[in-house]
Amino acid sequence: MRSTAVVTVSLPAELASRADEVAKEESRTRSELLREALRLYIDTREVRRRAVNRELITLVDRVQERTRRESPARVRSLIREAVQAVRSEKARSQRRRA
Repeated sequence: MRSTAVVTVSLPAELASRADEVAKEESRTRSELLREALRLYIDTREVRRRAVNRELITLVDRVQERTRRESPARVRSLIREAVQAVRSEKARSQRRRA
């Protein structure tokens, strides 16, 4: 039985090029670099999740503070607008990178 699994991953050309540059600078193979990156991502996942939850709680507290006098319908509308704005900005950012 193999102790490793072969995984094929598609990367944007620019990212693959940058990964190759880093691997070369650090005298590693691309596989070694990507293994370490994946390990780090997985190992820090819970920490990142907790940080996002703390930020979300802070954001909800701020929204509640600022909208205390607003009707529930108005608050829902404001939240929908804010979510749409963030999604639009994220899409624009992704298109610029492509």
